[in-house]
Amino acid sequence: MRAKIYQPSKTAMQSGTARTKFWILEFNKSFSNKDFVMGWISSVDTNEQVKIKFETKEQAIIYANKNNIFYSLEEPKKNVPIIKSYADNFLK
Repeated sequence: MRAKIYQPSKTAMQSGTARTKFWILEFNKSFSNKDFVMGWISSVDTNEQVKIKFETKEQAIIYANKNNIFYSLEEPKKNVPIIKSYADNFLK
């Protein structure tokens, strides 16, 4: 089994960071079958639907190691705010 461990980023629709404090272990998508009549997508592997939340990155890594899950770790990108005054918007 392969999985990725990541910290979700904030949505573009909100300025808050409420759902970005935890880490997620999510299994990789495997091959899926598409029903061409109805357009439904099905899969044999139910692990595709599983997302496990952890308080810290270390807890997610320990869980993956204990259950023999190969994982890739994606570190979150840090946002660097640009500090400027309102008057800077009107400079030429």
